[in-house]
Amino acid sequence: MSPEYFLGIDIGGTKSAVVVGNDTGTILDKVSFLTEEPKGPEQCIARLLEASQELTKRSGVTIRAIGIACGSPLDPERGLIQSPAQLSSWKDVEITKIFQDRFGVPAFLENDANAGALAEFCFGAGRGCRHMAFLTFGTGMGAGFVLNGQIYRGANCYAGEVGHIRLEPTGPIGCRKAGSFEGFCSGAGIAQIAQAEYKNFKGPTVLSPTPTTRDVGEAAEKGDQLALQILEISGTYLGKALAILLDTLNLERIIIGSIFLRCEKFLRPAMEESLRAEALSQVVEVCRIFPAGLGESVGDYAALSVAYSQMKQGV
Repeated sequence: MSPEYFLGIDIGGTKSAVVVGNDTGTILDKVSFLTEEPKGPEQCIARLLEASQELTKRSGVTIRAIGIACGSPLDPERGLIQSPAQLSSWKDVEITKIFQDRFGVPAFLENDANAGALAEFCFGAGRGCRHMAFLTFGTGMGAGFVLNGQIYRGANCYAGEVGHIRLEPTGPIGCRKAGSFEGFCSGAGIAQIAQAEYKNFKGPTVLSPTPTTRDVGEAAEKGDQLALQILEISGTYLGKALAILLDTLNLERIIIGSIFLRCEKFLRPAMEESLRAEALSQVVEVCRIFPAGLGESVGDYAALSVAYSQMKQGV
């Protein structure tokens, strides 16, 4: 059977991209450029359409469907982008209609965390399971859930906002909430933990008083005790939050991207200890936790997977 081909459109606050790939998980070509949000959506959409036509022509394939990934809030059913935080000028943009009208094939919209979950479910570490979560663990902390083999959006498409879960009354701030999951487990959160721990640390360290998460990871690789302590704290709270997800959803797999992918060996021991202490043993036993199987390329597959998964369901 010949492969089917799809376009993936990734719209971000800083960068946007178009990829063309097929149902075997092969990406044929990609174009990316700055979104330039202050200039409004029209110029970016025009470049996305132009890049889509260019890639389709260059690759010489027939596109069956188009997947579009963007930050929330959005309305997947109506295909509307509704002013995400980093795309405030994109108010009720009928993005799926625009692409359907231009290319004459179905177009589907999904938020970026859900699209990441679909990417891992279709082509990465989630293949072969029915119940999984994908956690972004990047600049922020969001999640996408695949339950019974279907993406789960919730009543009004806000399922997966796990970064809002409060794990402590006080602590690093994420999602405008002190002590939240995002506060303890995100790039911005780890930087806050680092600043707080630096003030009370008595030993030698290569870290500055205001290190970045990258600084912490690099110092941990060198055996810096403060950096290891910072990541142990983050790992502990990662385990606590995962226990909530497992006790609630009884997942088969949890797949974690970005910072976990790069710092797994420092985060995992504390995460597993905390998880065993907090969650039911029965749910821990059946769930496996992996770094993103697609690695740093998960973003390239995300929007593509939105189209692929929809067409696979016969939509």
